[in-house]
Amino acid sequence: MEALRWMAKFDISRGTGAGNDAGKRTTQANCEPTPRARRLDSDCTRMRAQGQRPGSFVRGMVSPGGLAAMCACFLAVTSVAAADDRRPTATIPDPPPRTGSAELAPVPFRPSWDLDGVYLWLGPTVAASHIDATWDSTVGGHLAVIRVRERNWLGAIGGAFGATLWTERPGGRLWLDAMLGTRIGGRMIGASVGPIVELGDLSHPRPGGSVGLWAFVGVTPFARIGVVDELGSFAEIGLHIALPVLRR
Repeated sequence: MEALRWMAKFDISRGTGAGNDAGKRTTQANCEPTPRARRLDSDCTRMRAQGQRPGSFVRGMVSPGGLAAMCACFLAVTSVAAADDRRPTATIPDPPPRTGSAELAPVPFRPSWDLDGVYLWLGPTVAASHIDATWDSTVGGHLAVIRVRERNWLGAIGGAFGATLWTERPGGRLWLDAMLGTRIGGRMIGASVGPIVELGDLSHPRPGGSVGLWAFVGVTPFARIGVVDELGSFAEIGLHIALPVLRR
């Protein structure tokens, strides 16, 4: 760029005039630099209008008006942001101090010694029966729904349904018992009564009935006697393992 600033400066001697022949004019060059431009024009990198072809794309500096507008917009945005930062923040007062001690509402937990409620029991049943002049054992299960009120005279009331299969004889037995109980000596002891149906592989169902006694001591041992059509009377002792499935 420095080389471009050095331009040859021509000096026309006094002896030459406008009327002299152009071929006789003499010029003299010296090494004096041209003066530095004080500023750059906005189109210093653009081609002159007479030096460019129509329709050509001309690159150059952004016009001073557009640059000034961009700077003014930037200053306006930063001024608004600074004004927002100086805006006072609303202060929410603290709540008044607590005057008394905090108290929790009592939670109505049922004491562990209170066993009152309605229970759904489900569990296995095993028994030994003497029927038709022979002993045989049965294996099965039962389902019982019992309402317990330990402090009442009638401490337990409900019903049970069970089914068992004979281990030696063909067939099995179904029963449906109503159950009542009361608290005696710290234990729930009661009685049962209900119909039974004796089933066989090669015979029709035989109806019957039974009464019995039971006691709850964690498990439920029982004993009952009854009568079955065409088979006569029977006696049975066994054990219910009552597992609580639901309590309300």
